[in-house]
Amino acid sequence: MTSILEPLAARYASWLGLPSEQTAEPEAAPGEVRAMPVVLRMEKAGPPARTPLLEAAATAALAVCLDERAADGGEWHEAVSAWVGGHIRKVARRARGAHWQAVQELPGVTVTVDGAQARALLPGRVADVPKDVARLQISGSDLPADEPGEPPADLPLLLLNPGITMTVGKAAAQVGHGTMLLASLLGKEELARWRERDYGCAVRTATDAEWTKLYPRDPAAAWRDREVIAVRDAGFTEIAPGTVTVLAQWRG
Repeated sequence: MTSILEPLAARYASWLGLPSEQTAEPEAAPGEVRAMPVVLRMEKAGPPARTPLLEAAATAALAVCLDERAADGGEWHEAVSAWVGGHIRKVARRARGAHWQAVQELPGVTVTVDGAQARALLPGRVADVPKDVARLQISGSDLPADEPGEPPADLPLLLLNPGITMTVGKAAAQVGHGTMLLASLLGKEELARWRERDYGCAVRTATDAEWTKLYPRDPAAAWRDREVIAVRDAGFTEIAPGTVTVLAQWRG
C-alpha cells in the first residue's frame, strides 16, 4: 500500500456502508476547500472521443498522486497529502488552443489516450487556483457516447453507472476517484505492475447486468472475492449524495 493514499484505504469500507443521508461531507471553510483541477482538452475543430478522454483523466489523476514528487520529501508531497487527507474533490475544466498550452506550464501530469488528452494538476485550495485555470470553463459542453469495444483484459476496468447521466466533466472526476481508491487498496507488487502500464485503465458504461453482478453490497467481500471497489459520490454537483457512480475492478 502506498502511504500517500493510505487515508483513502482507511476510510473506504465504513464510508461505503453509510446511509446516503450521511454520505455528504460538510464543506470546509471557504478558504480551505481543496480540489484537484482536471483539465480536459476539447478542441473546437476536433473534439476527442468520450471514452479515451475519460481514460486519460482517470490515469492522470492517479499519476499525480503516485508521482515521485508526491512521495515523502518530494516537492508535491505536502499539497497531495493535505488533499488526500480530506475530501478528494476534483474540478474538471475544458481547454483548447492557447489555454491548453498555458496549463502545461503548471505542476501536473498530462496523459494521452488515442489522441485524447487530460492534464491533472497539483491539488490545492480552490481560493488559490491559478488564473490560467480559473479562466477555464467548468460546464457548458459535453461529448456524445461512443462505442469503444471490448476493454483490454489486462487493464483495470472502471464501469460507469448505467442508471445515471453525468456530463463528461463529472464522469472524469468520478473515474479519477476510482483509480485512486483502487490504488489505495493494492499491494506494492500490484502497484508496480500497474506502474509498468503507466497506470492505464479501461472505462466503459456498464450494462444493467454487469452493474448488478459487480455491485459491492458487502464492500470487504467484493474486494476480497472480485477485486471490486465502488465510488460513492458526496453530492456536491449533478447527482444525489450517496449515489454510486463508478465500479472499479482490478482484474489482476
